[in-house]
Amino acid sequence: MTGHDANGHETEHGDGRGGRDNHGDGRADGSPPGESRRGRRSGALRAVGLSLAGTLVLGVAAAGWVYWRLDDNIRGVDVDSALGDNRPARAVTTPSPSGTASAVPLPTEAVNILVLGSDSRGGDENRELGGGDSSGARSDTAMVVHVDAGRTSATVVSIPRDTLVTRPSCPLPSGGSTEVSHGAMFNSAYALGGPVCAVKTVESLTDVRMDHFVEVDFAGFAKLVDALGGVTVTTAEDIEDEDSHLSLAAGTHHLDGTRALALARTRHGIGDGSDLGRIGLQQTLVKALLEQIASTALLKSPTRLYRVADAVTAGLTTDTGLDSLAELTELGRSLEGLSAANLTTVTLPVLPAPSDPNRVIPDEPRASDLWASLRQG
Repeated sequence: MTGHDANGHETEHGDGRGGRDNHGDGRADGSPPGESRRGRRSGALRAVGLSLAGTLVLGVAAAGWVYWRLDDNIRGVDVDSALGDNRPARAVTTPSPSGTASAVPLPTEAVNILVLGSDSRGGDENRELGGGDSSGARSDTAMVVHVDAGRTSATVVSIPRDTLVTRPSCPLPSGGSTEVSHGAMFNSAYALGGPVCAVKTVESLTDVRMDHFVEVDFAGFAKLVDALGGVTVTTAEDIEDEDSHLSLAAGTHHLDGTRALALARTRHGIGDGSDLGRIGLQQTLVKALLEQIASTALLKSPTRLYRVADAVTAGLTTDTGLDSLAELTELGRSLEGLSAANLTTVTLPVLPAPSDPNRVIPDEPRASDLWASLRQG
């Protein structure tokens, strides 16, 4: 309100009801101007900062858990130490393209990978899908994947499991080694000595160094197909196979993981019932999976990407050169230029074995010529 001083000049006094006080700043407590607003703003910023920090910590923890989970899924076998130096020579390393933006250039040399499909891990899931137990390890699928230098084209060579081969002496996990066996079934190598003996038998048969091996079990394959949203394949004839529990009319079908696995295992329901008919179906599946992966925008869906990565690694056994998420990721990135259109699938040329019409032997010299072409890079 207004008053007068001793000289008759008007003065203003605080009225105790929110008016300006004798400090002249509009605050009854005498605090500096704007302090309340700054305090509120500072508190809000601290809250936002703490929230962001908490989110960041949780994000880092989650990312760390995901990496650990995927990395821990992979089982490694030290093939190099087990087999020593008495093996075919490695492919010659080619220089990386100049001017690459990558701090660590991706590998570009030719690479050979032995891919095995097996039921060796056992467990309830594998038994439900038709797999065996841990004491009855089998490898019904064997493919030598040769990726050419530059890694934009590849050849997949399927080896019939009924092929009679000379199985070399293989080291055993329990110590000692197996005897050399002439005229042994190819898939007996895995059953007898696991991945190490399978790799050594393939190298003995082909004189091609296997830079890596990858083994996928039944459950892992089915989960991968499901994580990708299924796979589309076309069959030229009706399939009725009681053993694999698959009934499929000729034509194009979109299969879930269980049915895709049944197709990969079908033998008696197609062709003459031999392993050669099954190999044709497996090669069709390989190309279809590549096409499905290429058409699935995994990077746009972190959830799907994680499901696919978890499925891939959960059923995986590799050599120790690929048994970490970082090493698998590097291999995958080096193969980004590889498409189904640049993938050639062939089967090892074979003839009926004179000793047993239910077995086959390599058809020479065609078989040797095929392996020689892979050694050329």
